[in-house]
Amino acid sequence: MRLTRKRLCSFLIALYCLFSLYAAYYVFLGYRRRPPAAISRGLRKGAAPARERRGRAESTLGSEEWNPWEGDEKNEHRHRVKTSLQILNKSTKGKTDHGVQIWGKAAIGLYLWEHIFEGLLDPADVTAQWREGKSMVGRTHYSFITGPAVIPGYISADVNSVVLVLNGREKAKVLYATQWLLYAQNLVLSQKLQHVAVVLLGNEHCDNDWVAQFLKSNGGFVELLFITYDSPWVNDVDVFQWPLGVATYRNFPVMEASWSMVYDKRPYLCNFLGTVYKNSSRQELMNILKQDGNDKLCWISPREQWQPQETNESLKNYQDALLQSDLTLCPVGVNTECYRIYEACSSGSVPVVEDVMTAGRCGNTSTQHSAPLQLLKSMGAPFIFVKSWKELPAILEKEKITNLQEKIQRRKMLLQWYQHFKRELKLKFTNILERSFLMNNKG
Repeated sequence: MRLTRKRLCSFLIALYCLFSLYAAYYVFLGYRRRPPAAISRGLRKGAAPARERRGRAESTLGSEEWNPWEGDEKNEHRHRVKTSLQILNKSTKGKTDHGVQIWGKAAIGLYLWEHIFEGLLDPADVTAQWREGKSMVGRTHYSFITGPAVIPGYISADVNSVVLVLNGREKAKVLYATQWLLYAQNLVLSQKLQHVAVVLLGNEHCDNDWVAQFLKSNGGFVELLFITYDSPWVNDVDVFQWPLGVATYRNFPVMEASWSMVYDKRPYLCNFLGTVYKNSSRQELMNILKQDGNDKLCWISPREQWQPQETNESLKNYQDALLQSDLTLCPVGVNTECYRIYEACSSGSVPVVEDVMTAGRCGNTSTQHSAPLQLLKSMGAPFIFVKSWKELPAILEKEKITNLQEKIQRRKMLLQWYQHFKRELKLKFTNILERSFLMNNKG
């Protein structure tokens, strides 16, 4: 009987040890060996909700759920972020915290706030009369206000430094922008404001003479001007080039990299959805696509007349075309730079850009001679540049034999570059404001 009990105890002890070893293996080794593809498939089917963020595309996956920058790329990405923050902290060391209020009176302000600053707006409803948000970069506290209810005379600056985001693309917009500048000028004269900078959606022909009188270098009060397109005024002293960005006025959303965006095979070689003007290079592009039958392999949807607003259906079609095409064709319009370039970058679709100057006063500046698109080129944009659409057939033939793995690496490179591009702009914008406003602070 004693021997039987002894054997039973030995058996139970052995069983307990085996169970403990199995539990340890599962906890310490089993989870690590779970294949990442299985995790990703679960997320893509909606097992875990996307990170909530206003203005984000619905299909976006949160950074805690999945990150496309794997292995060394992930470490490199983190290192660049850390380095950038160290540089910013070093540049602001010893300086007092200060506030900057941004008055967004042009749609390009939403690109600055939501896409470059990655800021939120409350309320999230894009039709709200008044929307606001807050953010901090380095030692600068930013507040952003926008909406139809934000009008001259009915707002007061809570800080002594203001950035005005204005639209100067056409005559009617210039008149409205001038009202805002005169209002800001009165605040400066009455010492309610101390520093003013302007982010300007400039004219596509670079006809922006109307704003020159307000620049401090010409006896005005605007200390800094950030202006779109290849303006010859850009000197990187008080006038800086600013990107056109995505068409926020058409409600193009902030898009973040997802598993499918990076890894899925895309059914179309290229895409072009847009207006085809008579006797333009866009018409030439359509003819070249039809000659080789490549229009059957690309998502092509031309229209004869420009439409300023999108419907829900047309916006979805456009986003789908970007996400399902390896290349996005970017022919020149009134200006070489277009929203399509940045929207393609957001979607991991490589822009094929017509690299020619358009009519007007845009061109080489006093500091750079690489127009057009000198801001993008100076930051190493990984695009395909063409001088003529006659180069396109050879590009598409090469695309046909490019394997999926090569395309995945190219998408990663494009998405990483675009993140870096926006991050560098945010740091540069803040450094310029701090250097100018703090050094000239009278307080």
